[in-house]
Amino acid sequence: MGGYSARYHAASLAAVFLALAIGILIGVGFGDDVVSGTTEDLEESLQSDVQDARQRADDLQGELDREREFGEAVYPALVGGDLTGNRVVLIALGGLPDGLANDVDAALDPAGATISEVAVVRVPPDVEALDGRLDGTRHARLRRPEEIEALGRAVGRQLVLGGGVIRRVRAQLLSRFSGRPARTDDVVVVREAPGELDGREAEAASRLEDGLLDGVASTPFPVVGAERTDTEESSVELFDSHDIPTVDDIDLVAGRLAMVSVLRGAEGNFGVKGTADELLPDLLRPGGP
Repeated sequence: MGGYSARYHAASLAAVFLALAIGILIGVGFGDDVVSGTTEDLEESLQSDVQDARQRADDLQGELDREREFGEAVYPALVGGDLTGNRVVLIALGGLPDGLANDVDAALDPAGATISEVAVVRVPPDVEALDGRLDGTRHARLRRPEEIEALGRAVGRQLVLGGGVIRRVRAQLLSRFSGRPARTDDVVVVREAPGELDGREAEAASRLEDGLLDGVASTPFPVVGAERTDTEESSVELFDSHDIPTVDDIDLVAGRLAMVSVLRGAEGNFGVKGTADELLPDLLRPGGP
């Protein structure tokens, strides 16, 4: 009986292990099929979602392109003659990218205005070079920040109205200049924010910009501060702090309309950024004045 029991027990164990092995094989095969099937379904679903998203993006881009084409087509009719014969001074603080200059021109040309003067101001200024050009004037010393700001006010006014100070420091202060001051109807100011500056350079840059913007704003001509929607560091708050109306979307038709309206007398901050009061001045709304 003992030998039988041992053989029976061994056979039972063998049967159990065999069943487990068969179960594992079946489970593995079935699990692979389940996982594989689920993965394929997920991939197909994701591919379909991506295709739908791409199609939607293409549709939206098509709508935007058509709206842009419409805006470009009607813009000349909306502003034609509003600024006929006006001569515009374009003042750029720090730099004037080609794209921004083209945007300003695209806003002004259909309205009948022309850019008669372009002045690109070096920021930060070369104080030592400027100091040597101002002997005999009240700006002869540029030792203190207030003196740099006072020079900026004189330069801001004289870039628009003309004068002896700007003639003296034109080569040292301006990286680019064309046209003639004193032949002005309107002023457009743009800005390219300076990069990292040390303490003295940052102070000189800030004082020069503040003074220059005060000087420009003190002239009797309409002034507007402009920038593109993709400008990395906005200058709207800086312009606004000097009571200069702003347009933050000059690369869009709405921004061009707003610029022309400001040069016709509208006041405020217009555009699409958080600093804007509204998209367009009341002057351009149906039924407006």
